[in-house]
Amino acid sequence: MEAIAVFARNLKDLLLAAPAGARATMGLDPGIRTGVKVAVIDATGKVLDTDTVYPFQPRNDVMGARASLKHLIAKHGIELIAIGNGTGSRETEKLVLDLIERLPAPKPTKVIVSEAGASVYSASELAAAEFPNLDVSLRGAVSIARRLQDPLAELVKIEPKAIGVGQYQHDVDQYRLSRSLDGVVEDAVNAVGVDLNTASAPLLARISGLGSSVAEAIVSHRDANGPFPTRKALLEVPRPGQRTFEQCAGFLRISNGAEPLDASSVHPEAYGVARKIVAACGRDLRSLMGDKSAPAGLDPARFVDDRFGLPTVRDIFLELEKPGRDPRPAFKTATFAEGVDDIKHLKPGMQLEGTVTNVAAFGAFVDIGVHQDGLVHVSQLADSFVKDPHAVVKAGDVVKVRVVEVDVARKRIGLTMRREIDANAPRDMPRDKPVRPSQRPPQQPSSSLGLARRPAERGDAETRALAQKTAGALTPALPYQATLSPLVSSSACRSNSRR
Repeated sequence: MEAIAVFARNLKDLLLAAPAGARATMGLDPGIRTGVKVAVIDATGKVLDTDTVYPFQPRNDVMGARASLKHLIAKHGIELIAIGNGTGSRETEKLVLDLIERLPAPKPTKVIVSEAGASVYSASELAAAEFPNLDVSLRGAVSIARRLQDPLAELVKIEPKAIGVGQYQHDVDQYRLSRSLDGVVEDAVNAVGVDLNTASAPLLARISGLGSSVAEAIVSHRDANGPFPTRKALLEVPRPGQRTFEQCAGFLRISNGAEPLDASSVHPEAYGVARKIVAACGRDLRSLMGDKSAPAGLDPARFVDDRFGLPTVRDIFLELEKPGRDPRPAFKTATFAEGVDDIKHLKPGMQLEGTVTNVAAFGAFVDIGVHQDGLVHVSQLADSFVKDPHAVVKAGDVVKVRVVEVDVARKRIGLTMRREIDANAPRDMPRDKPVRPSQRPPQQPSSSLGLARRPAERGDAETRALAQKTAGALTPALPYQATLSPLVSSSACRSNSRR
């Protein structure tokens, strides 16, 4: 059960990782001998162009690779470059960095992306149906690019067990594991919500009330008739009925549609309450949505009725303040150290930045850009005691670590997130710290205590008081057992042990 819970928590953190957003993106699937696979997608995830370059052995066509990437960047207005973290990623990153330095502003931003499960997706039936005319190797580059735009939308296409963020996943009940992970995926999708006019069938299938067949019907209707103008237009699809619509409508979004409330998580059944709130503010709905100060002075209890209670009304207030709010964090990337791209380059004491790839009960694994994740043991996650590593870090977090130990032969890297303590720094110890009786020196004249030698450090009154206090402390009353002779004491101990 604990292994399943760890897998579920890690999967949730990965699914709810920060999205880069709808921006033109180039995906690079690194490879040495087979070349670097290139895929360009637009802001909606549509594939615009593909290519394969060979900057490494055996061809070493660095100039040709640089020219091809430069052409694609200029042609499609690339804003982001996603590089898979597999074999050859650091070499590919160097190539991209060298290219970006030569480009005029505005320059694209390069990001290292986890490619766990990308090969599984590339060879799947879903990928074959989505890209029937695209080579298997290039499908992985498309997946890497889309993961940067929206991790949730792309990872739902992969079997959760193939993502590889679990612990002892092959030793647990596979049925219970699958059910737990499926529930995590569905919860994550519903918490974020999906755009009805851009979501893929696998993503729509995870929405509450929808299944694979209904999702396919929605996509087919959208392809044939164009985007949905409103949520209620979903009822025109043959498969979903009224009950299905009631279950799924609140999790579907339509941006810039005919109904402004369709862009929020307010359910169509509660549109009447939302409009009453808008009318009380005396503002237009579109100008009101997103303005936190507009409904601030209203009492939510005024809008409670027989159907909608106070918690629902408060949720509507929050949605009007920030419509379609995304629970995921802001997009942030890790910056790997220059010149550190192999485990042999690591030295104890190095300060590095990395991305948490997995969290287990015994610690967290961090990608620091050397093709081998380092381990931050649970005892090294913080300066204080840590019972659960998930309380400190989660998959996808960008953290700063320090190298503690490197074993090149066994490919093991020990890291720490604790603060470094300078052993040569002076320690601020109290001068008059109490001394235990067993550690007290034999009674000596007060001059040997160093009191008379430092008259300038203390006043005469303080010196006399401290001398009297110290002298009294040096002649304590002895414990009863210490007054016995060694023979009596040892005999008493032996008799007690026999009892």
